[in-house]
Amino acid sequence: MALVAPLGDFGRAGIALAGGKGANLGELIRAGFPVPGGFVVTTEAYAAVAPGNTGPGGLDGAALRARLESLTVPDGLRAEIAAAYAAEGRPPVAVRSSATAEDLPGAAFAGQQDTYLNVVGEAALIDAVRRCWASLWTDRAIAYRDRRGIAHDEVRIAVVVQRMIDAELAGVMFTADPVTGRRDRTVIDASGGLGEAVVSGLVTPDHYVLDPRGRVREFVPGRREVVVRSTAGGGVAHDSPGAPAAQAERLPRDALAELARLGTRVARHFGSPQDIEWAYADGRVALLQARPMTALPPPPIRLGPVRRRLAAALLEMLPVRPYPIDMSTWIPHGPAGLMARLTEYFGVRGAFEGFIVEEDGVVTRLVPSTPRPTIGVLRAPYRLFSLARRYDPARWTADPRFGAWRSRAELLAAEDLTAMPWARLIRVPRQALDLVRPLLDMRTSYLPGVGWSLVRLLLTLVRLRRRAMFGDLVLGADTRTAAANRALAALAGPVRADAGLRAAVEAADLDRLKGYDEFWADFTAFLREYGHRETASPILVTPPTWGEVPEVVLGLVKVLAADPPAATDRAGEALARLLDHPRLRRDPGRRERVLRQVRAARDGMAFREDTHFYFTRPLPVLRRALLEIGGRLRDAGVLDDAEEVFHLRLEELEDITDPHPLIGPAGDRLRSAVRARAARRAELAGVPLIDPALVHPLRDQGDALVSGTPAGGGSATGPVRIVREPAEFGTLTGGDILVCPYTNPSWTPLFQRAAAVVVDSGSAASHAAIVAREYGIPAVMGTGRGTAVLRDGQFVTVDGRTGRVTAAAS
Repeated sequence: MALVAPLGDFGRAGIALAGGKGANLGELIRAGFPVPGGFVVTTEAYAAVAPGNTGPGGLDGAALRARLESLTVPDGLRAEIAAAYAAEGRPPVAVRSSATAEDLPGAAFAGQQDTYLNVVGEAALIDAVRRCWASLWTDRAIAYRDRRGIAHDEVRIAVVVQRMIDAELAGVMFTADPVTGRRDRTVIDASGGLGEAVVSGLVTPDHYVLDPRGRVREFVPGRREVVVRSTAGGGVAHDSPGAPAAQAERLPRDALAELARLGTRVARHFGSPQDIEWAYADGRVALLQARPMTALPPPPIRLGPVRRRLAAALLEMLPVRPYPIDMSTWIPHGPAGLMARLTEYFGVRGAFEGFIVEEDGVVTRLVPSTPRPTIGVLRAPYRLFSLARRYDPARWTADPRFGAWRSRAELLAAEDLTAMPWARLIRVPRQALDLVRPLLDMRTSYLPGVGWSLVRLLLTLVRLRRRAMFGDLVLGADTRTAAANRALAALAGPVRADAGLRAAVEAADLDRLKGYDEFWADFTAFLREYGHRETASPILVTPPTWGEVPEVVLGLVKVLAADPPAATDRAGEALARLLDHPRLRRDPGRRERVLRQVRAARDGMAFREDTHFYFTRPLPVLRRALLEIGGRLRDAGVLDDAEEVFHLRLEELEDITDPHPLIGPAGDRLRSAVRARAARRAELAGVPLIDPALVHPLRDQGDALVSGTPAGGGSATGPVRIVREPAEFGTLTGGDILVCPYTNPSWTPLFQRAAAVVVDSGSAASHAAIVAREYGIPAVMGTGRGTAVLRDGQFVTVDGRTGRVTAAAS
C-alpha cells in the first residue's frame, strides 16, 4: 500500500495502517458522516523512516524525539505527502497523531500525542508530520503506555491530515452522561473559536445536557476566558474576548439538535458511547474525531427494597472489581454460588445469579437480580421442617460428611504443586472447587435448624417482653472467628512486654521475628490454622489470604499489643438479666428450657460463622494452583507476570494442553486477551460497579457529616482513622473511629481497639454490625461515602442508635 492514502480509504479494519484516530475517521467518512476530508501518512511511512525505533528498550525517549524531529524525510515520501496535499488544494490543515493503540477500549490515548492546527504550506506540513512522529516518545506518552501495559515496540504511529475548519464554535460531545452514566443523555461542551480551548481545559465552556430528541434539559453558561482562533499565516492565537464577547455566541437550537442526532448515529454505528470532537461553521456541523468513551459509569438502574438489600449485601462482598478468573472459579462456586443453589433448593431462583455483568471479559457493573419464586416454594415448609427436626447445628462437626471433607481438603493442601506435570496441575483448580459442594450440602441440611432455633428464642423473648435482648443473647457463640481473635490477643501479649519484639512486629520484619523462637512458633501455628482467611472478600480468589501476606496479621498484632482491649461480655450479661426474669425465677423448668433455647440459638450462629470459616479452606490451594499455572505461562513467554493469569478464565487455561509450545496464533490470542482485558480494567479503575447512592440513598442528614443505617447502640467520640484495606490495619490506634469501605471477618480484631466503626457498605445484619454489637461499640453501616467525606484525625461523634456521624470538638 502507498505510504500516503486518502482518509476515506480506511475503516475500522485499517487501524494497523491509519492508527486509531485515522481508522475511526475513515469509518465515519465511509458511513456518510460530515467529516472534513484529508489523507493519512500511514504507519508504513513511519516504519520506513524510523526503522529500529523501538523505544526505551533501545534508545531513550528524548533521543528518539530528537532524531525524529530532525529527520530528513526521503524524497519519495515527501513527494507523496506533497501530492496528497495538492489534491486537497493546499488548504490550511490540522495535523493529528494517530497511534495504532489509540482510541481503543481501555486506552483512549487522549492528549498523549501531539496535534498541530492551521498548518499552512508544504514545508510546515512536513515539519508537523515529523513532530507528530516524535510525540510518540514524549515522557507522558511513554508513561501512559507503561500504565496501560502496552509494549513500546508494538506501537506505530500514523499522521492524519485534515482540512482545517475555521470554527465559530467548537467543543466536545459525549453520547452518554460521563458523570451519571445515563445512556439517554447527550452532553455537549461548547465555546467560541477552535475546540482546542475546550479539549485542553483552557476555558469554562457552555455546558448542555440533551435528551434523545435533542431538547435541552440542562444548560450552564461558560465564561469564555480564552478563544483560540486561526491566524492568517498559519498557527493559532489565544485571545481574551472580554465580557461582551463571552456572552455572545451560543450554539443555535438546530445545531444542538443536529449534534444530538449525529452523536446518536455515531454511537449506534460503533456500538458503544462515543467521545466526539466537533466544529460549527457557516451553519454546518463537522465531526473532527470520535473515540469510545472511557471510564464511563454503569447506567443507573431502579432498585426496589428487595433488590436494594441484595445490592447492599453484594456490594459489601465486592470491594474490588472481579477478574475473569474470579468469574469462572470462586464467584460461581463460592459463597455467592452457594447461596444461589441454596435459595433455589427452597424454591427461589435468581437471588444470587447474573448479578455481575461482563463485557469482553471484563466486569463492568453490578446489577442485583430479582428473586423469582417457583413452584418449589410450596414444598419449602415441608423441607424446612424435616431438615430442622433431623439436623442439629450443635452437632454438625460430628457429621461424617464433615470428616470426609476435611480429609480431602488436607490431602489436597499437602500436594506439591511445583512438582506436578502440567496435565495434573491444570486439574487442581477444579479439585479445589469441588471441595465446596459437601459444605453446601451440609449448609442445606443444618440451616433450617439454625433458623428454627432463632425463631423459637425470639418468640420466647416476645412472650417474656424481652424482645430487645435478642441481639445481645445470640452473640455469645464460641466461633472459629472468636478463637482467631483470642489467638491474636495471645500473640499480642509478649509483643506488649518486649520492646525488641514490638519493634520487629511494627516493622513486619520476618527475619528478625524468626529470632524470637517462641513467638515465631506461635505465629506460624496461627498462620497454619487461620492463614486461609480472606483479606478482602469471601467471594473472590484473586486477593491474597492471611497466609500470603503475614504483614497483615502482624498489623493486627500491633494494634492489639498497644494496650490490652477492655474485656466485655455483653452476651453473658444479657443472659444473666434474662434468667433473672421473675417468671423464670419462679419456674426452674421453664428457666432451663429458655437456657437451652439460648444455647441452641448460639450454636446456630456458630454454625453459620464456622461453615464460612471452613468454606474458605480451599482458597489458598486454588490461589497457589492458579499462580503456579501463571508462573509456567510466564516462563513459556505467554505472560509477563504470573498474576496476569487472573485476566484469563479457567476454561481458557484448561484448553492449554502444554504451555511450552504456546507460540504462534494460540499464544498470541492469550497474550492479546490479557492485554486487552488489563487495559479495559485499568480504564475502569475509578468507576464503581454500581452507584453507591442507589444502594445507600442520601438521607436528610441535618448537621451530620455522614449518615447511614444505625447498627450498634450508644455513641462514641474520637479521631477518624480511615483504613481502606488490610495493609493499613496497623495504622489504627486505641480510641480511633474506624472508617472503612467494607469489612469481613478478617477485620474484626480491629473492633477490639476502635471506639466506633463507620462503614461505606453493609447493613445492620452485616458481619461488621454483629461484631460491633458484640464488642459494645457504636456502628453506622451503609453510609455510601464515609471514606470520601471524613478525614484522618478529624474528631467526630458516632451515634449507633440514629446512624449519624457529627463533628465534635477535639
